Amino acid sequence: MKFTTPQPLQHEHEALHEQLYQATQAGGEVSEAAKKLVHLMHPHFAKEDQIALPPLGLLAALARGEWNAEMVQVLPLTEQLEAELPQMLAEHQSIVAALNKLREVAARAGRGDIVAFAEALVEHARTEEEVMYPAAVLVGQVVRQRLGQRAAAPAQEVRA
Repeated sequence: MKFTTPQPLQHEHEALHEQLYQATQAGGEVSEAAKKLVHLMHPHFAKEDQIALPPLGLLAALARGEWNAEMVQVLPLTEQLEAELPQMLAEHQSIVAALNKLREVAARAGRGDIVAFAEALVEHARTEEEVMYPAAVLVGQVVRQRLGQRAAAPAQEVRA
């Protein structure tokens, strides 16, 4: 079973990538700060795209009480996320520090658009920490729970 990141999250990440690319084209200190940010964010975004966001594609089905045996295939992703979560949160600290630097140099350069982008990306990181990562972990917990219930008493299977 393939797990797909919900489209709004895909679009948000694409927009952030585009805004970051534009910041690297701003010139001077702003470009340098944005390029350092790219260096930190690229591997982090790749990890999110691999393990943190795809489990969220099951949220709606699980919330509706739907279940199918293929959902257990999400468990390696959620288990890897749980194992790597401390590192991912540490990466966020480094990213936020780089964003603060970008915000400072953008403000000095009179680039309010880049200041606003940096502030929005800090908020995005907080949303990931407080909403998306915990929701992905919960997907794994719900799937494990339903798998245990199914083993104890076979339930009616619903296709997601």
